[in-house]
Amino acid sequence: MINNLIAMAQQPGQESNPLTMFLPLVLMGAVFYFMIIRPQSKRQKEREKMLSAVQKGDKVVTTGGLHGTVSSVEEATIIVQVAENVKLKFDKNAVTVISQSKSSDSSVTTK
Repeated sequence: MINNLIAMAQQPGQESNPLTMFLPLVLMGAVFYFMIIRPQSKRQKEREKMLSAVQKGDKVVTTGGLHGTVSSVEEATIIVQVAENVKLKFDKNAVTVISQSKSSDSSVTTK
């Protein structure tokens, strides 16, 4: 396809439209944006929202696979209780919330 476009551009006496040369690049850019960049940014925003909503009592799993319950939340770190009298401090980015505590579900109102 590209060879055909180049051959058409090199034929004497025939003008090529510059738009036809850049159209494949524009289409590839649009596909790249909608297939890769946009979904990734949506996932990143959802993760940031989830991490900002972490609170005491939430069940989490760390990137290393350690399961525990959040015992306190600080600005950039959380303290996770993994066993009785065993608390570990983790960066917020190192955890994923498995289930939220009942107190976070109380914000939902019922009629």
